[in-house]
Amino acid sequence: MNFQKILVPILGVLLIAAAWRGYGWGGVALVAGGIVMWVLLHFNRMMTTLKRAADRPVGYVDSAVMLNAKLRPGVNLLHVVAMTRSLGKLMSPKDEQPEIYRWTDGGESSVTCEFKSGKLVKWEMVRPADPAAAGETTAP
Repeated sequence: MNFQKILVPILGVLLIAAAWRGYGWGGVALVAGGIVMWVLLHFNRMMTTLKRAADRPVGYVDSAVMLNAKLRPGVNLLHVVAMTRSLGKLMSPKDEQPEIYRWTDGGESSVTCEFKSGKLVKWEMVRPADPAAAGETTAP
């Protein structure tokens, strides 16, 4: 169960109650204004990230190797979209957990990420086989 969905609203109510008890309506206005500002900052970050991603092809990343190096378990999907500046190509059935997205670069290397409840659980990088290296022979 995701406790953030429960704890954040409860914390907001407790802050407003403490402001009421300590400072009356002025405290409530101050704390409510702070909460609204916090929500607007997060909304603005989300909109900026999605606006940047809208200008790029779905599932494209500049470098799959760099993306693979930057990923960490527990990172949310919005953060990965901000890193890639692209929406991932959905590989799993829509609205089913876990969600699987893939980002591919110009060299056909790809990173496939698995998200459960919006958090990165695991990822895998796939590089294409180098046909030039497979066909090389040493001179006698």
